[in-house]
Amino acid sequence: MTQRLYLYDTTLRDGQQTQGVQFSADEKAEIAQMLDALGVDYIEGGWPGANPTDSDFFASAPATRAMMTAFGMTKRAGRSAQNDDVLAAVLDAGTGAVCLVGKTHPFHVHEALGISLQDNLENIRASVAHVVAAGREAIFDAEHFFDGYADDADYALSCLHAALDAGARWVVLCDTNGGTLPGQVGQITQQVIAAGVPGDRLGIHCHDDTGNAVACTLAAIDARARQIQGTLNGLGERCGNASLTTLIPTLLLKQPYASAFTTGLQGLAGLTRISRRLDEILNRAPSRAAPYAGTSAFAHKAGLHASAIVKNPATYEHIDPSLVGNERVIPMSNQAGQSNLRARLAEAGIIVSRDDPALPRILDLVKTREDAGYAYDGAQASFELLALTELGRMQHFFDVERYRVTIERRKNALGKRISVSEAVVVVQIGGQRMLSVSESIGPEGDDLGPVNALWRALAKDLGPYQAAISDMHLTDFRVRITGAGVEATTRVNIESADHQGRRWSTVGVSPNIVDASFEALVEAIRWKLIRDGIGAA
Repeated sequence: MTQRLYLYDTTLRDGQQTQGVQFSADEKAEIAQMLDALGVDYIEGGWPGANPTDSDFFASAPATRAMMTAFGMTKRAGRSAQNDDVLAAVLDAGTGAVCLVGKTHPFHVHEALGISLQDNLENIRASVAHVVAAGREAIFDAEHFFDGYADDADYALSCLHAALDAGARWVVLCDTNGGTLPGQVGQITQQVIAAGVPGDRLGIHCHDDTGNAVACTLAAIDARARQIQGTLNGLGERCGNASLTTLIPTLLLKQPYASAFTTGLQGLAGLTRISRRLDEILNRAPSRAAPYAGTSAFAHKAGLHASAIVKNPATYEHIDPSLVGNERVIPMSNQAGQSNLRARLAEAGIIVSRDDPALPRILDLVKTREDAGYAYDGAQASFELLALTELGRMQHFFDVERYRVTIERRKNALGKRISVSEAVVVVQIGGQRMLSVSESIGPEGDDLGPVNALWRALAKDLGPYQAAISDMHLTDFRVRITGAGVEATTRVNIESADHQGRRWSTVGVSPNIVDASFEALVEAIRWKLIRDGIGAA
């Protein structure tokens, strides 16, 4: 018989502790709805009372099938659970479940709390009992458990039993410092269960400081832990938490987990979209190498691989990418051969006969342009435009008559130095001349200011094409200088996205960074118009 696994997401709390990450209440609400659609069992919304954002989120949290959970800590020494205002704020959030973190390592009890081991046990017992008495499901996060177990196994276990005896539904073993290895996690989890903690009341919470958070979590599952805590895309303190974006498809698609366990998960085909939407909210580029959801997770660059993939995808793919909402990519580069080229064109919906004379020309052109600094390996959209042009199938949408960018350094009304970039773009569309002006204001030295100004001007008024690009936005901008001295040239890669969930990359090359950027911007728009089936004016 299959056994139930419970997925506990802490993106909105532990994930928010990632350096540089700060969610608004509205963003938290959107992420919570994404998690609910995915089918997790618990959504930890944050620590009510700890900051205004978390308090605002709980005040208007969306209705979810998942159990909304408030996070807090066990009561402070010297006061009762009923009279601890920090604990009261957590309960006042009104969530169905409450997760309390408490010390289980004697070193931390003495050094961080400055209390006796017995007082710490009483804090755990009284706090959990107070949550249960309020009619909430109680979860106890055993902080620094694995380090504490290595130092004093009996005391660490006594903390778990104190929580269980007080009515906790779950006790969670936390590898707070992220230094425990998978074999140790599995062995200690087995010993905890042997010491009387039921596996169906035991959870695991791992950090990725050794790059083993997912492996440690799977080791705990193998040892019979049944609640799994993690975050989307592995967000979290320091190196992050166990990534649910990796764990979820592993549990659903890989043996022995797929046949041994059931979960409440239901939205696997939306995993890639959710993963990338989170990165959009964070205003950061997704990790190309991320398992399952990365843009390179199913990319096949070598000619030998591409040839085999065309015959049978299972030759170099461990799952069908569509199962997780991802797609296969056959990138083009100077290593490409006929197999790569035909496969890549077919993936783009460009049908070419085997003996089309344009095929060798396209290959030669790719290699020649890469010698000049272009890189089509990471710019699939630009490659498609190149191929369509060489095949004589490229539509003509508009001509750029001229463009100009000026940069001004000045002080604002508050006396702070800023950089103001103003761009002018003139295009010809069907014989009509259109001029657009836009500006970008940022801190002094803002390298992206001129590019942002150009993009806003270019996308401001494209006449008959304006509606088609209205949902388009830029998500990443990368610059690389190749060569040296007077031979140096600049390569710019721009990644774009639209509301259909599509992402595409274009490349521009020039000795001048503005010219290279503008080339990539124009290609991004042209690709979007072609993919949307927009006819030339």
